[in-house]
Amino acid sequence: MPSNFVANGAEAYEASMGRWSRRLATPFLEFAGVPSRGRVLDAGCGTGSLALALAAHPELEAIEALDFEESFVAALEWRATDTRIEARQGDVCALPYENETFDGVYSLLVLHFVSDAHRAVQEMRRVLRPRAAAAAAVWAWGGMPSWRLFWDVVLAIEPEAAGNGVPTARRPLTEEGELRSVFEAAGFTGLADTKLTIVMDYTSFDDFWYPTVYGQGAFAAFFDALPEARRVRLRDAVRAAYLADGPDGPRGFLSFAWAVRGTA
Repeated sequence: MPSNFVANGAEAYEASMGRWSRRLATPFLEFAGVPSRGRVLDAGCGTGSLALALAAHPELEAIEALDFEESFVAALEWRATDTRIEARQGDVCALPYENETFDGVYSLLVLHFVSDAHRAVQEMRRVLRPRAAAAAAVWAWGGMPSWRLFWDVVLAIEPEAAGNGVPTARRPLTEEGELRSVFEAAGFTGLADTKLTIVMDYTSFDDFWYPTVYGQGAFAAFFDALPEARRVRLRDAVRAAYLADGPDGPRGFLSFAWAVRGTA
């Protein structure tokens, strides 16, 4: 059952999202907790931000990592030097593991992209050992103001971009309480939820522009197909919004994700 996340390769993912998932992994694991021993799963591992953060816990015996996108799995295999990490291609809505296999299951910035979040969370619970815990996080609706700035300007200047890679509708689970409800429906107990906060900081306008245009999704193809004059006009408009009448240089944007944990 495929994801509705449009991937443009591991390098583009790293530039547009991987650096933020690495930053989010630390507060996420502080909230989620890590078991004192055993085997854990990173369900929807991307290029490995969470799996590599889990590897900082020497007490874990094995770290399984799974993603639908084969290039992400290959990137993690290349990055991982810890022999406890084993990456494979697969679907979080049909986890290729036996029942009661793991002492912890995690999903970071994945469940708002899958085709059936309820099924994915049920699968997370199925592969957990009794009384083991799972945790997940998704970006909050409106929780990435840097991206909202970018897309709002794009739609104002190029209305035709709607439906061509520009997100115009709210993704599932991104409102407060929705992720918790899915965990509750799957039978998890002892639920807790929180808001995680990081700063998305960019060194310059180019650091903001290029990863957002050529990151994940279908927008790059739309942008590259525009006549040159329209591409220049759009870039200039986004640059003006980023600079906000100031000099080019660093900008930081507080960004938020919802997180939940529960016990099988």
